[in-house]
Amino acid sequence: MSRIVSRSTSAVSGMIGGAIAGAIFKQIWKFASGKDDAPQATSDEYGWREVLIASAVQGAIFGVVKAAIDRSAARSIHRATGK
Repeated sequence: MSRIVSRSTSAVSGMIGGAIAGAIFKQIWKFASGKDDAPQATSDEYGWREVLIASAVQGAIFGVVKAAIDRSAARSIHRATGK
């Protein structure tokens, strides 16, 4: 039972984390570049440098948000179940 709860919590927290990370990235990109949208990797409008920087920043933000949410969820499950 604990395993099912853990997996369900992980899936939900992953979706929430992705949405939060996306919103944070969008705001940071807008502030840093002055543009509303980040460059898409397939767009000819942007150069390699801008595309790779955007991807690196987005990945870093996603990683931090995911780790924070996963850690928080794990601690909550541990408190609730004792495991």
